[in-house]
Amino acid sequence: MPENNVIISIRGQQTYQGADEESVELVTEGLLRPECGGYTLSYQESEVTGMAGTLTTFQIEKDCITLVRAGEVNSQMVFQEGRRHLSMYETPYGQLALGVNTRRMRADLNDKGGDIEIDYNIEIDHRVAGVNTFQISVREKKPGAIPQ
Repeated sequence: MPENNVIISIRGQQTYQGADEESVELVTEGLLRPECGGYTLSYQESEVTGMAGTLTTFQIEKDCITLVRAGEVNSQMVFQEGRRHLSMYETPYGQLALGVNTRRMRADLNDKGGDIEIDYNIEIDHRVAGVNTFQISVREKKPGAIPQ
């Protein structure tokens, strides 16, 4: 297995109806690989996110980002600005069908890293259930560097 080659900083905010805004910050090591005119970014989830044992992969193309989780949590979410996609979200407690409506999306990556922003709504039964944003910063891992 190739060595982790990037440091990934993820800041996420989630707002669900009837609940306080929730913020998550995570810094982890991962892999960034060029692939078919885009990039694949992957990392192992940890207990911090509540998804230990899950591999998260972002497939980044010009106008589309696909988030795939495999392991304890299985899901696929497709983000395309101005479009709505149906996604299945499988947890140890059961499956959910979710609508993912991407309001804004930006990916600016090269072989050494870059930034990704995704702003989207989660819909259940065609009604907005949550508003989410991801800000992901990917930086080349320097030899001997320790994530902070």
